[in-house]
Amino acid sequence: MHTSPTQAVVLAGGQGSRLRPYTDDRPKPMVEIPGTGTPIIGHQLSWLAAEGVTDVVVSCGHLAEVLQEWLESAVLPLKVTTVVESEPLGRGGGLKYAAAHLPEPGKPWYATNGDIWTRFSLREMADFHEERDATATLALARPRIPWGAVETDAFGHITDFIESPPSPYLINAGVYVFSAAFTELLPDLGDHERTTFPRLARERRLAGFPLPQGAYWRAIDTAKDLTEAAKELAAHA
Repeated sequence: MHTSPTQAVVLAGGQGSRLRPYTDDRPKPMVEIPGTGTPIIGHQLSWLAAEGVTDVVVSCGHLAEVLQEWLESAVLPLKVTTVVESEPLGRGGGLKYAAAHLPEPGKPWYATNGDIWTRFSLREMADFHEERDATATLALARPRIPWGAVETDAFGHITDFIESPPSPYLINAGVYVFSAAFTELLPDLGDHERTTFPRLARERRLAGFPLPQGAYWRAIDTAKDLTEAAKELAAHA
């Protein structure tokens, strides 16, 4: 029986320009979910700890010191190390640089984007990754389309209106399981989503784990996402 990863990287270096003014004085993962008193990264760390993770490397960039100060003062459920890129390495390079600071480089690891707020079983995702003998596994979400959709018949008559339907496409949900061997395949500089991922996909070594039905998932990109997250939280409370 394999054991699920106990180490993870959180990518928290983004500018968060679409979240202004919230991100004028703090990095995106430090934006609080309204009504919780906790920044996005706080929710992420609690979730990772609940899923058996004991060590996290947080890759900082934009306003890194704000994030580092919060991490130092907060009571955290796991051990956190921060790394700061001295010059921008791109998403792939940043991931590789952060991974070099994981406590057990020879073992698999999780990664998550710093602006994702989600709840699902990472252990199930790790099992899925293992069963497929994948080098990397991406969580896949089916977001709701932000517009109302219209259905028409063959004659062009409108037959129905659907409010915010689920997208027909799955998207990269920003949560990953990586085998130890994945780290070496990352570029030192540049974007792994344009290089490493397509290569692994061609070699059938990239798996996609659809988020379980009803799993909570939201990318916090805009102020509207923050208010939606707060609403959903209130509904579940």
